[in-house]
Amino acid sequence: METSGQASANLKLNTEVVKKLLIDFIRDEVSSAGFSKGIVGLSGGVDSTLVTYLSADALGKENVLAVLMPYKTSTPDSIADAKTVGEKLGIRHEIVDISPMVDAYISRNGEMDNVRKGNVMARMRMIVLYDLSSRERSLVIGTSNKTEILLGYGTLFGDVACAINPIGDLYKTQVWQLAEAAGVPKHIVEKKPTADLWVGQTDEGELGFSYKLVDQLLYYMVDERRSDTELQNLGFEKHFIEKVKVMVQRNQFKRRPPVIAKVTHRTVNVDFRYARDWGL
Repeated sequence: METSGQASANLKLNTEVVKKLLIDFIRDEVSSAGFSKGIVGLSGGVDSTLVTYLSADALGKENVLAVLMPYKTSTPDSIADAKTVGEKLGIRHEIVDISPMVDAYISRNGEMDNVRKGNVMARMRMIVLYDLSSRERSLVIGTSNKTEILLGYGTLFGDVACAINPIGDLYKTQVWQLAEAAGVPKHIVEKKPTADLWVGQTDEGELGFSYKLVDQLLYYMVDERRSDTELQNLGFEKHFIEKVKVMVQRNQFKRRPPVIAKVTHRTVNVDFRYARDWGL
């Protein structure tokens, strides 16, 4: 897919500025919602680790709970990395094994493919996070990046569910930059991205292309609004452009609130959608 003549988009961050912006974002949004604490699902991957680092800086280590939610097929290295992050930051961290909960549901449904099983695991983890957020009086802080959100590479009401998301406007390659600058352990930044939903699963293996390549295309396609012809002139192959464009279009439903049929003159999320609706 990648050609020698392919243009290279400038995805380099001013990491100092972006880090401060995201720390302020977390602090302001949590406070505006009437909370002082945050909760993060910490997998040991770079996205959730970066969000945990930012949250600890924004809210104070005593106000962040990291929840580790392994399934029986999860790799031990993921849990070890997540524990290391919790200990390094000095935040509270809690392990909730989702295996009994997931298996109880799967056992009553017969054969299920990996995608269905993965969706059940992702949604079970969110059940755990939102329950613990109620116990802790805290907000669930999201860990999905811009690449995943655009491609629909996430489970609706699963790993994409959250109250606020500090990294949702950063492409995966930018997450790596910021994570390195923020002091995330090098081996976490450099390991292969995976949702750890089944043995041998990797993000890039499922997607069929690298984050580095698709981030370049998405930047030109989405941020710069280049036409298909322009994208081909930049060196991207036609079938790759078409594949990614279809993924972005078909997954729009994951990026918006449920569509409400308009009956009255002031419909929620259509006319009634102010940033702060307190004053009505």
